[in-house]
Amino acid sequence: METMEALLTRRSARQFESKPISQEAIDRILQAAMNAPSAGNQQPWHFMVINQKKLLEAIMTFHPYSKMLEQAPLAIIPCADLSVMRHEPYWPQDLAAATENMLIAIRAEGLGGVWLGVYPDEARVEGARKTFSLPNSIIPFAIVAIGHTQVKQIEANRYQTHRVHYNGFNVTNG
Repeated sequence: METMEALLTRRSARQFESKPISQEAIDRILQAAMNAPSAGNQQPWHFMVINQKKLLEAIMTFHPYSKMLEQAPLAIIPCADLSVMRHEPYWPQDLAAATENMLIAIRAEGLGGVWLGVYPDEARVEGARKTFSLPNSIIPFAIVAIGHTQVKQIEANRYQTHRVHYNGFNVTNG
């Protein structure tokens, strides 16, 4: 699949088949995530791959919008590692870029995925911290549910020229 097709047809999938995800696909998704840009190239991330049903179901106890994990065979949790920070205020941008790369790679693999926000919701962060025994230096950023899906991945036209401004913010865009 071409890059623009993957970008323009990516949709949040919340219905999954129970078919497992190949290790090769998981590796490519993680490779895409770890090739995201990061401030000062600090790469402040770790990725927890969750494929045990018991742990996927445990996520549903602390994340109110994670019901799709009943069906999803896999989730990946991007986490920030505060112990490696040189540009600490920018780790949320770094992790967001890695998470978006994952979502595009998931689509390119012909799979479906959905980004479930964790950080900065304190209850969700603490729920993940307890469930996965995370040290204090590790902050769970998001949960990405992944699976084979029948969700239509059709191209959307969300490009809006009135939101593009050259050389400053012009309301009239002229």
